[in-house]
Amino acid sequence: MSHGDTGGAGVDALSLDLLAHAVAFVRDPRDRKSCRLASRAFARAEAASRHAARPLRREALPRVLRAFPSLASLDLSACAGLDDASLAAALLPPAAGGGGELGVRRVLLARASGVGWRGLEAVVAACPRLEAVDLSHCIAAGDREMAAVAAAAGLRELVMDKCLGVTDVGLAKVAVGCPRLEKLSVKWCREISDIGIELLAKKCPELRSVDISYLKVSNESLRSLSTLEKLEDITMVCCLFIDNDGLQFLSAGKSLQSIDVSRCPHVTSRGLASLIDGQRFIRKINAAHSLHEIETCFLSKLSTIGPTLTVLRLDGIEIFASNLQAIGDNCKNLVEIGLSKCNGVTDDGITSLVVNCSHLRTIDVTCCHLLTNDALAAIAENCRMVECIRLESCPFITEKGLEQIGTLCSHLKEIDLTDCRIDDEALQHLASCSELQILKLGLCSSISDKGLVYIGSNCRKLVELDLYRCSAITDEGLAALAHGCKKIRMLNLRYCTQITDAGLKHLSALEELTHLEMRCLVRITGIGITSIAVGCTSLIELDLKRCYSVDDAALWALSRYSQNLRQLTISYCQVTGLGLCHLLGSLRSLQDVKMVHLSWVSIEGFEMALRASCGRLKKLKLLGGLRSVLSPELLQMLQACGCRLRWVDKQLVYKG
Repeated sequence: MSHGDTGGAGVDALSLDLLAHAVAFVRDPRDRKSCRLASRAFARAEAASRHAARPLRREALPRVLRAFPSLASLDLSACAGLDDASLAAALLPPAAGGGGELGVRRVLLARASGVGWRGLEAVVAACPRLEAVDLSHCIAAGDREMAAVAAAAGLRELVMDKCLGVTDVGLAKVAVGCPRLEKLSVKWCREISDIGIELLAKKCPELRSVDISYLKVSNESLRSLSTLEKLEDITMVCCLFIDNDGLQFLSAGKSLQSIDVSRCPHVTSRGLASLIDGQRFIRKINAAHSLHEIETCFLSKLSTIGPTLTVLRLDGIEIFASNLQAIGDNCKNLVEIGLSKCNGVTDDGITSLVVNCSHLRTIDVTCCHLLTNDALAAIAENCRMVECIRLESCPFITEKGLEQIGTLCSHLKEIDLTDCRIDDEALQHLASCSELQILKLGLCSSISDKGLVYIGSNCRKLVELDLYRCSAITDEGLAALAHGCKKIRMLNLRYCTQITDAGLKHLSALEELTHLEMRCLVRITGIGITSIAVGCTSLIELDLKRCYSVDDAALWALSRYSQNLRQLTISYCQVTGLGLCHLLGSLRSLQDVKMVHLSWVSIEGFEMALRASCGRLKKLKLLGGLRSVLSPELLQMLQACGCRLRWVDKQLVYKG
């Protein structure tokens, strides 16, 4: 018996409970797969302990349901080609080859445009313990779909953002059928009115969280919601018909913890002051882009909620140093402050705020153009536990300010320096922040390979890097990144025009890379894309727009190796109909394709390629001129499968 066989036998001898406990410590999916292949006992233990699944193809769904009987969460949002028939078939009784009655409590169907009321009826029937459903961006969903969901009497959470066909009738069905509902989001359901919200408040007394953003509701809806004794969280972004009187209704409730009135043009400081008057538990206030100025009446009321308030967003208003000092004096437990695009924010204001708010973890001063290194010095000195700093378009920030951050803020995880005048020396200072995970350097033209060497040498936990239009970056910089930052998942290289296929060869070592943007990299070819496809098999989103030398060789490589790819942009590439047909016919997970100005693809090539997609696409962007030459039967077939067609009229202009 070989050494490997001996190890397998030893594992098989362990109890299922002990193996299940061991499974919990294996995080990497690739390691789990290796263990499953090495030991049947391990495979059984994982199946018994697996509580969540996210299949990418509808063909795999029946097998997933049979293999993992203990699933509690089923995410079908990325399941390409999912429709009523395939969903119902997968949920058949075990004798018929399906999953049978399931213990699933949470089902995510976001953007599953092919699923209608029949599929939802099958889900509710097969999952009697269902507690949460996400139907966000299922734009075709309407009242009949809501009637199907309403049969889940134990439902506690329902997200139906942008279900454009839902009216008060559909909401009424949910309210009557699901009286234990605790969390509801109807954002962008524009056909829902005050009538539906009133019935909801009457029938669902357990509601704790409600999102009515972008609805045409009035203060009457807030009057209805104010009767909910357990309401803790209300979000009403861009509710144009709500004003201070509506906030006065909400002030009657004593359980409010979070309120979002961002982009509500008729809400003022006085309305917010009346809302928080008498409240004792408010933790979050978001009034971004609503208030024109911050008035004394609001500042004086902050003292009543100061001990509990942790998040305050005031983006887009005029605010001065005295206002920030008052906030700091009254709200010493803040962990997040939002001052993006606020006029009047100065170094003195930031200093007076942070001197009292040492617990701040997130500071957003995007487009606060007056700030200098003195503000950063104050943040570094007083907020040493800060994790996120957003400094986009702060032109007076230099390497000297970042030296303070790098020295004192060792817990920093995210920093946005887009459009700031920083250089490689600044990155040398930031490299001291070994916990850094997100770094945005777009439009920082002074950044070179030298700076990336600093980052690659110490920032091992980096998962997202934005180098948009950092035109001095070359293949050597990518080599340093790939060597030191193995965990990068999101990388933006748009308009980094010096990068060649050699640089992509370096990036192919990033096995966890999921999102890669390479727009207008005019020096890369199918050779470089092949390297990416072979090495970065986790790739989900790829942007190759205006990569003029990318040809069919790239599409063949993606077809073979990038089976997880869901979103692809190949506009202006030199691909042919044959390559396009092979790509769309091979990638079962592909859902969103942008292919404008593919000059080498004939009308017949487009026809063959789109038919090869077998109705899996959810979004498709094409040149407007094709609308009149593609067969009406093909376009009807695509739309019937839930594909949203976007036609654009753009002249063929080359950029380099």
